[in-house]
Amino acid sequence: MAHSFCIDITPEEKRQLLEIARQSIVEGLKNGAALEIDSSQSRGNLDKILASFVTLTQKGELRGCMGSLQASEALAQSVANTAYNAAVRDPRFPKLTAEELPDTDIEISILSPMEPLSATSQIDLLNQLKPGIDGLLIEDGHHRATFLPQVWNKLDRPQDFFRQLLLKAGLPPNHWSDNIRVSRYQTLSFDEYGSLDT
Repeated sequence: MAHSFCIDITPEEKRQLLEIARQSIVEGLKNGAALEIDSSQSRGNLDKILASFVTLTQKGELRGCMGSLQASEALAQSVANTAYNAAVRDPRFPKLTAEELPDTDIEISILSPMEPLSATSQIDLLNQLKPGIDGLLIEDGHHRATFLPQVWNKLDRPQDFFRQLLLKAGLPPNHWSDNIRVSRYQTLSFDEYGSLDT
């Protein structure tokens, strides 16, 4: 698992967020909308304005992943929204069904603030990356894509990580321009079957 930025989230808060994610998917499949969180019941880190991603897998294979890169709402509501979106709005996959849900694992990633990177070339950028730690966002005109730090598990060389991200954004793998913007971030990630105590 990737190293994370420093956020003092408790095991109980992790359990609550995972429960919110699953409840939001159940609610969304029934009613067509994410679970609405009662703000009076979300305290501590759950009430902090933080961005999140939710990744759904089945037997270790990706089944959906959606999130927000910019923090704009309380973490509990962010997780509820991104879990629902991962289940029904990821354009790479058909909408999740209720029958699939028992075989679907949920992972939550809480994002640090974005850190813009200044680089003059691909090589310059690659030398700044921290494999296994950095998530990356690239933007160039209408092209935009991100990889969470977990993607390093499959693409462990910086050049492979970045070039696959360019392809995801619809750009050629050797692309570089004066207009490209690159930002990095870290995540705190946890799932239903890993240890919640760290």
